[in-house]
Amino acid sequence: MKFATYFHAGAQFYGAVSDAGMIALNDEFSHWPTLLDAVQANGLSDLAKVAAKKTVTHSDFSYDMVLPNARRILCVGVNFPDRNAEYKDGTEQPKFMSLFPRFASGFTGHDCPLIRPPESHQLDYEGEVAIVIGKAGRRINQSDAYNHIAAITVCNEGTIRDWVRHAKFNVTQGKNWDSSAAMGPWLVPFTHASQLDDARIVTRVNGEVRQDDMLSRMMHPIRREIEYISTFMTLQPGDIIVTGTPTGSGARLDPPQFLKPGDIVEVEVNTIGTLRNTIADETL
Repeated sequence: MKFATYFHAGAQFYGAVSDAGMIALNDEFSHWPTLLDAVQANGLSDLAKVAAKKTVTHSDFSYDMVLPNARRILCVGVNFPDRNAEYKDGTEQPKFMSLFPRFASGFTGHDCPLIRPPESHQLDYEGEVAIVIGKAGRRINQSDAYNHIAAITVCNEGTIRDWVRHAKFNVTQGKNWDSSAAMGPWLVPFTHASQLDDARIVTRVNGEVRQDDMLSRMMHPIRREIEYISTFMTLQPGDIIVTGTPTGSGARLDPPQFLKPGDIVEVEVNTIGTLRNTIADETL
């Protein structure tokens, strides 16, 4: 079962995804106004039971960012060995992971455009897997880390490259432009380790493969990410961790190839699905 947040006739809904459309679940779960509320209440299995008995309610809809009211989104940077080498600074694999925050306003949904701002045309793609925490925890052991995951989804962690260098140690500006990234199309409940351990990320721009790697090659595996992050902050249900992108981003190509209006970017994860977005210039 897959779950999404979407729009129909100007109203926002959440529900289960089927081949024929969406099965709205808002009315059945009025005590959970949003999909985030359901995640925080450990309610995805309840959603699935009800959805299995219902028929499609909306065949005409558009996707929203899967958890548009997410409170905390934390991203892991430079987390594949070839990605570290792309920087050509001679550094060895880092002992500790790089982290930075993103805000929900920076994300849009599946089949929606990523927005290129007039201040910079260096909009870049980063295909990633994102995990959604379902069980709170502090100082979580790696052996128990997967038990704290409620669901997984796909992320294109779009970045305005020249704005990540506006300060000495700071990438926040380049990572939080409105609608510069996407997350979705849906949440897939996390039920077995192979959904992450066997996951492969493939990013295509206009059909050309730009990124292709396995999560198993991460320098800081997801179990370690959960352990490390929960050392300094209590992870709460609904928190999102964007786990890292492989080599092949546009900025690291020779010459660099940034995204432009009309491009189509697809991020495919074999255990989740495909997130697709076009590119458009911001309308002022």
